[in-house]
Amino acid sequence: MNAPIPSLLPGAPLVATPGLTLITAEIVRAYVSNNETPVNELPALIKDVHAAVAGLGEPATPAAPALPEPAVSIRASVKPDKVTCLECGFSGKMLKRHLANEHQLTPVTYRARWRLSPDHPLVAPNYAERRRELAHKIGLGKPKQASRGRKPLGKG
Repeated sequence: MNAPIPSLLPGAPLVATPGLTLITAEIVRAYVSNNETPVNELPALIKDVHAAVAGLGEPATPAAPALPEPAVSIRASVKPDKVTCLECGFSGKMLKRHLANEHQLTPVTYRARWRLSPDHPLVAPNYAERRRELAHKIGLGKPKQASRGRKPLGKG
């Protein structure tokens, strides 16, 4: 086994070449000489090494799917009076119900899908402010005041 090993040029076809068999044999010989390997595992080892060497010209793994193109830019998706869905371009005051009904997404999965921050608004800022003012006007958000009714009856 002192035959010269052909060069492993990227993209060079290795399938069904004598060089592929030589390379596989040389790698397996080196592995077996340095590691205890049961005889019954040799065929699987040869097969695995051959497949690995044959795949050297191939891309290792397919590239991760790219983010889908948003309907509008992330920056343009939030306006004072409306928010726009990045999935389909729907514009409205609130997106939570739209996301659930049209895209079967929760706010968390929507933000994760588009790599948005956890505090990215899904409600139009002006609408949220009006709702906040209304809540304060009816007394929400204030500390509870002591009741003016009768004193509770004590034990005894």
